[in-house]
Amino acid sequence: MSESFPVEVIGHVLGGRTEPTDDNWGGTRCVIRIDPDTFPADATLGLGDFSHLEVVWHFHLQDLDGLFLGARSARDNPAWPRAGSLAHRNMKRVNRIGVSRCRLLKVDGLDLHVEDLDAVHGSPVLDVKPWFPEFGPRGPVHQAPWSQEMLREYFAPAAPAPHERH
Repeated sequence: MSESFPVEVIGHVLGGRTEPTDDNWGGTRCVIRIDPDTFPADATLGLGDFSHLEVVWHFHLQDLDGLFLGARSARDNPAWPRAGSLAHRNMKRVNRIGVSRCRLLKVDGLDLHVEDLDAVHGSPVLDVKPWFPEFGPRGPVHQAPWSQEMLREYFAPAAPAPHERH
C-alpha cells in the first residue's frame, strides 16, 4: 500500500528556537517567511483579520534511523502506559509532518509573525491556513490522562537564561 505524492515547500520558519524540545514553547516568537518566488505579495491579503493560524510543517531535523512505529510510553516514561505511534503527536513519524496552531501577531507582506509555533528555525512550511473555530472539534473532547500530564508544561514560558535572571 506504499504510496507517495510530491509536496511543495511554501516557506520556512525563521528565528525562534533552534533545537526541538519537549516543553516550554510558550512565548516563542518566530516568522514564517512565505516564498516570494511562488506567492505574489497579495497572497496574505486578509490573513491579518485572523488571530490564529494552523501551520503544517516538516520535522526536518528528525532522523528516520531507528524509527519505531509500535507501542511505547510517551517520552519513554515508564510511569505512562504504552500507546501506539498513531496515539502520539511527536516528531517520530513516518512523514515527519507537524501540525500546529499558533497566534498570528502581524502580517508584513509575506512574513507572518507568530507566537507559540513549536517548529524550529529552518523548518520547511508546507501550508498555512487561518484558524476557524468552526473547524475545531464538535462534541465533547477527551484525551488520555497521561497526555494531559505530559503536556502540562508544553506551552509554559521558557525559563530565562541565567544572564537574564535578576
